[in-house]
Amino acid sequence: MREKTALITGGATGIGKRTAFLLAEKGIHLVINYRNSKDQAEMLVRELTEKFGTKNIAVQGDISNIEDCQQIASKAFSEFHTIDILIHNAGPYIHERKAMTEYSVENWNYIINGNLNAVFYLSKLLIPQMRKQNWGRIIMIGFDRVETAPGWIYRSAFAAAKSGSVSLMKTIALEEAENGITANMVCPGDITGEWKEKRINEAIVKRDKESPVGRPGTGEDIARVIHFLVDEKSDFITGSVLSVTGGMDVLGKAFRD
Repeated sequence: MREKTALITGGATGIGKRTAFLLAEKGIHLVINYRNSKDQAEMLVRELTEKFGTKNIAVQGDISNIEDCQQIASKAFSEFHTIDILIHNAGPYIHERKAMTEYSVENWNYIINGNLNAVFYLSKLLIPQMRKQNWGRIIMIGFDRVETAPGWIYRSAFAAAKSGSVSLMKTIALEEAENGITANMVCPGDITGEWKEKRINEAIVKRDKESPVGRPGTGEDIARVIHFLVDEKSDFITGSVLSVTGGMDVLGKAFRD
């Protein structure tokens, strides 16, 4: 089986980091993109190489910027013949609760560019090479019920960008199916803070009264779904949105809070 390489945006920390471990364990080489987390990215690259023997590199770049995306792709192709898997993990997010009218134009454009336009930028740069191999996997990260284009109070820019990326994902899935390329979206539940990098076995001993399944969600919960979608035999799954929420109504929580 041909060796494969994955590009993970925002892969130095959080869910991206936990995904990197699972893919490297599978023997997949990795391009770890980061914006500011240089030390964490370089440490992760060393750890993956030492533990799994894969070839891994760290590449700096702000995915909201087309020139940075071009640089990321150029660096990746200078080290690897192909980028077979693209995981759009990074996504700018403003934690402060703001009504739509309180967003500055700069804030709005940054979130739209980083969560929607970045998908276009990097997919356009990488898909042509995937077509030559007649194989590719594109995975995006969304939020609960994003495929219904819901309103999300105080998260207007993020919700609009991610809702738009669902339509883009489904279009890519249709257009590239004949080229052996799948596109899907994985939607995490309320996974926050240190839990983004934790393993499931660390969560099963904890109680979370707000979670219907009774435990916190972890980065590994999301990484396992991504790991499944990039498998050779997952080619029949494309244009899909998969929620991994533990049954929690994530948007409903926003109103309760």
